[in-house]
This record gives sequence, C-alpha cells and structure tokens, in this order.
Amino acid sequence: MKDITPVICDKYASDVQLLDLPLHNFGYRSVFFGQVVTVSCFKDSAKIIEQLSQDGKGKVLFVDGNGSCDAALFDDQTAAIAMKNGWEGVVIYGALRDVGALADRDIGIKALAACPKNSANHDSGHVNLTLRIANQSIQPGDYLYSDWNGIVLSTKPLDF
Repeated sequence: MKDITPVICDKYASDVQLLDLPLHNFGYRSVFFGQVVTVSCFKDSAKIIEQLSQDGKGKVLFVDGNGSCDAALFDDQTAAIAMKNGWEGVVIYGALRDVGALADRDIGIKALAACPKNSANHDSGHVNLTLRIANQSIQPGDYLYSDWNGIVLSTKPLDF
C-alpha cells in the first residue's frame, strides 16, 4: 500500500496527530512506520549513530536537529548502520547528505534539506526526550506513520 496516511486519517481522525513540517523524502522506501525513538542534537551526529547501532526492528528514529541545515546529521554510512540493525526509518528535523546514494537505500528517510557539510561527532545531545518542534510534541514510544502524503503520529499502534 502506497498511501497509508490518508487511510489512517480517515479511520482514526480523532486518534492521530498530523505532523505539520516541510519534510522531504530521501530514502528508497517511501512508506514506513514504527515506534518512535527520539534524539535531540545540534550539529552532532554521535547520539544518532549510537541509537542506530542498536536493534531498530519496528522502530523509527526521530531526530530534532533544531531545524539547522548547515551541517548534515545523516549520510550514506549512517543509513548503512540503520539498515544493518533493522530500522524502519529516520526522520530528521535538519539536514542530511549523500542524497544520490540515500535514494537507493531501502529505508525510509525524511529530512528538511540536504547539505554537503558533515556534522561534528562530540557525543552531545539527548536520547528519548519529548521533542517540541513547531509547537508539536513528538513522544518517545509514539507510533509514526509516513508516506508521500506526510506523517501522522499516534499514541498506540494502528491497523490500516
């Protein structure tokens, strides 16, 4: 099924939150969903790599990079780590790089933009905190559903 979010919105209108962010698809997998793990970091990808190095089956990593697009928090090598560990997808409120290579990676990837400059790796940031982005909350443990239409969040798993 290629259009899951319209079906979910129709079926669960009062149970879902539409994530209103200008994110773009970058990965090969345009439809992905799973339980949310959160990372908050600024121009530092260490916590992202740390999380993606763990088992990600049934999970989506949601990264709050403070909307910064002047350093990439995700790249082809990081995607390879995520895929090796079974992650369903990654959502980045920030930038990524290696766009051509990411387009062939069988993982869901959404981000604000691309940037060729790599981020630092100083191990700063926080894991599994509630994220507040554009007056919206993203909770660790929520369920995220994504396709070309957008992203919806739910506090419980949904059938579609």
